[in-house]
Amino acid sequence: MDIATILGIVSAFGLVGIAIVSQGDFTVFFSFSSLLIVVGGTFGATLINYPMGDIIRVLRVVKKAFFNRETDLMGVIPDMVRYARLARKEGLLGLDKVIHEIDDPFYYEGMRMIVDGTRPEVLSQVLKNEIDSLAARHRVGISIFKAMGQYSPAFGMIGTLIGLIFMLRSLNNAAQIASAMSLALITTFYGAILSNILFLPIAGKLKEISTAEIIKKEMLLAGIMSIQAGEMPGMVEQRMISFLATDYRRLYLQQKTET
Repeated sequence: MDIATILGIVSAFGLVGIAIVSQGDFTVFFSFSSLLIVVGGTFGATLINYPMGDIIRVLRVVKKAFFNRETDLMGVIPDMVRYARLARKEGLLGLDKVIHEIDDPFYYEGMRMIVDGTRPEVLSQVLKNEIDSLAARHRVGISIFKAMGQYSPAFGMIGTLIGLIFMLRSLNNAAQIASAMSLALITTFYGAILSNILFLPIAGKLKEISTAEIIKKEMLLAGIMSIQAGEMPGMVEQRMISFLATDYRRLYLQQKTET
């Protein structure tokens, strides 16, 4: 579970709620009509904008924002170096006896193609296509949440206009004016809250997760191509380390020295 996501949502809604309660009655901020306008309008516009298949897939993708484990970029390097040593010692066919250890389908497929004698240009193209396909799928999920982040404030404003229209038609009735003004303001409030606490932050989290996954696969691709080219284990390691941020490089080298 991604504690940061859960903590962020709980703290954001919680602190806003506490601030409201500290000023008076919380129930005045609940309006079923406003909720229908903002939530219904946002999801309706999203369904219009995207195919149903993309909407269904994004429901599976969104789980990553709440249950994703941090991508371990450093953890794949030692195994790749070990495979490079084995390939230098026993040849590429020697990898056949160890690839069953690999759980990652992308990683496994690349090592399997090495063992099968796939030409370097074909191997590189196949794996790059997989990376591009993954990035495209992730972009759709991210764009859906960004779109919802744009639609919700817009429908908040639509609710505001609806409330103002009712208010202008009820100028001779003070109670109806207050009710219409409440609808106008609360819909804007709902739109801003949903956009800035849920939709846009989730889009940002999915983008970060996608970036980390793509970097990992590019690291694996670099290592796989290096092994196939028969490069020394040290060079394989260096190629993969080059993908790490400076802090992670230092941490990896420190851990390597300690072991």
